[in-house]
Amino acid sequence: MDTWKRNLWICWLGSFATSAALSQVAPILPLYIHELGMVNIGDIAIWSGFAYGATTFIMAIVSPVWGKLADKYGRKPMLLRASFGMTIILIFTAFVTSVPQLVAMRMLLGTISGFNSGAITLIATQTPREKAGWALGTLSTGSVSGTLLGPMLGGYLVEIIGIRYSFVIMAGLLFIAFLLSLFFIHEDFSPKTRHMQKFSEIWHSLPNHSLFFSMFVTTFFIQLALFSIEPVITIYVRMLSVRTDHLAFISGLVFASSGVSTMLFAPWLGKVSDRIGAHKVIFAALLIGALLFIPQAFVQNEWQLMGLRFGVGIATGAMLPSINTMLKQNTPSEVAGRIFSINQSAQFLGVFMGSILGGQIAAHWGIRNVFFITSFLLFLNAVDVYFNVLRKIDLQDEEANHQPVYQVHSR
Repeated sequence: MDTWKRNLWICWLGSFATSAALSQVAPILPLYIHELGMVNIGDIAIWSGFAYGATTFIMAIVSPVWGKLADKYGRKPMLLRASFGMTIILIFTAFVTSVPQLVAMRMLLGTISGFNSGAITLIATQTPREKAGWALGTLSTGSVSGTLLGPMLGGYLVEIIGIRYSFVIMAGLLFIAFLLSLFFIHEDFSPKTRHMQKFSEIWHSLPNHSLFFSMFVTTFFIQLALFSIEPVITIYVRMLSVRTDHLAFISGLVFASSGVSTMLFAPWLGKVSDRIGAHKVIFAALLIGALLFIPQAFVQNEWQLMGLRFGVGIATGAMLPSINTMLKQNTPSEVAGRIFSINQSAQFLGVFMGSILGGQIAAHWGIRNVFFITSFLLFLNAVDVYFNVLRKIDLQDEEANHQPVYQVHSR
């Protein structure tokens, strides 16, 4: 088996284990904060949001730093650093005695994390150009499937072994990712001994600034769109459903439906992007996603909402791997770590801002307007991609096809 393909499957397993571990945290954070002595429901909600959001916000800030180090020392060391570091921090999290200590551990977790983004960079730089879409689409299913399994596994473990030991299990999953990376991932990388370029120098050396900027913006808006509904999805399902005895379960199904469709369709859509061009897939998926958000405001029951969220997941499964493919095809390998880390920062900021924006819109203008505003933002994003990416690439292709070919005839 080729090295890049073996690394792909090892990174898939590592991303699955990492996401399965980290996605267990959100459902049990309020329970853990209550166990640490906080009893007021409002205070628990505030500190839960702060503890969860702090990790994502810190990740957005430090991701470019790890990207720079990946370009200098290699991508495998970053996988080892992230997986082993998170293992230690999650073990410490199991033994905190106060809420501020818990928040501090969550902030440290954001500082040291980055396994999934490191895996994306490794696979993007090793995969042949014509296989990039399929490889990155396949890799994304690892993190998505782990994210889907994590909350269910976390809820089950809390009932069986308690909250604190659940963090030990999370640490065990991260340690598995560490061992997989240590023994099975192979990277032929020569550490950079010369002076590293500053980001301003890298940015000015890139051939198409508007393309990179559009890809970063698109990543941000995709995550914002997906997570804008997360804070209010249970409330919306309560409005739609006549049965409230299984509210949490139904809400979980609605939220998970987009992840299931992403997991099912991402590899196939990656192949489509390899065949017709990632820029065309991104544009089409943005338009489809924008259209699918509108009817979500008019659904009459939770099953209609679930079906539309399933469709949104297909669009997402097309967009994120295609964005990574575009970045891979236009980024020199020696600066790939920093470029992909900036895209990861945009992704983390989208998650953070989406959660805040969705709750604020729902509180001031109603839940249904969350879908209208999100749809409008995706449509604006599609317009930007059309003018700054799609048209420019198509014009370049047309110019290349119309260039005269000179033949040399021998006498």
